[in-house]
Amino acid sequence: MPKKLTAKLESPRRRRPQWATAAEMSDLKPELQSERYHSRTIERALDALEAFDSSASALSLKELSSAIGQPESSLYRVLTTLQKRDYLLQNRDGTYQLTRKVLHGRLYERAELLKTTARPFMEELSRQFDETVSLSYLFTEYIQVLDTIEAFHPIRVTNRAGRIIPPHCSSMGKAIMAHQSSEVADRMLETYGLVRRTEHSIGDRQTLRLELEASRKSGFAVDRQESMLGGICYGAPIHSSATSVVGAISVSTPIQRLDVDREAAIRDAVVDAAKAISKTFIDVLRFTSTSA
Repeated sequence: MPKKLTAKLESPRRRRPQWATAAEMSDLKPELQSERYHSRTIERALDALEAFDSSASALSLKELSSAIGQPESSLYRVLTTLQKRDYLLQNRDGTYQLTRKVLHGRLYERAELLKTTARPFMEELSRQFDETVSLSYLFTEYIQVLDTIEAFHPIRVTNRAGRIIPPHCSSMGKAIMAHQSSEVADRMLETYGLVRRTEHSIGDRQTLRLELEASRKSGFAVDRQESMLGGICYGAPIHSSATSVVGAISVSTPIQRLDVDREAAIRDAVVDAAKAISKTFIDVLRFTSTSA
């Protein structure tokens, strides 16, 4: 009878993780253990990506070389590879920018950082007025609510995290858009449109432009029944640097609970909270940048 054939199965070879070989490397210094698996090329690529601090940031080869302390000759090869793999975009003037797939990840990371930073200030506003407090963030062309604390009143203005808010008829939308370049503001309006939510909504660009100028000068924006009838909302911009506005905070209330004094108190408190959040957020960003 023919012999029965059996196949010899070999398990695939797997590389042992570094932590599993720690005992074998116990005689090495910690810095030598980390250097053993360290890739300087990947480190240079990551340094180049992290040199960009905002969506509007465009840096030349010379500027990048100076920022991360790498020779232009070797850095150019890194940038070319990043551009080929769609992590960087090269402009006509030779400068580089982050592409959307990188930028969105960074924006979400910073948005979560702002959410954590702003929460204590939101809670203070909520305790002070017992009205709905909201926080929003600018994601390239649209503004999204990051966090909200609703009032305990049975009649209240509601909001929810994740909602996309209109830039032209919401206080946070106007507070943010007032500090953007004309190009960014145009893209925001193209994304959302000048749709009238109520009879009080702004429906033309000239009127909106004048209101944005007023908001830029006063430091706050107001929504007077523009996004919903019966509601008034005060919003103020949040800065990530002296010249960059990335978010906003607001307090919303039914018009029936407002008088002149309460309206002024809410407006001033929102502006003060936005300034305090901005200062803290800038400090946090500076710390995370230097410790990275």
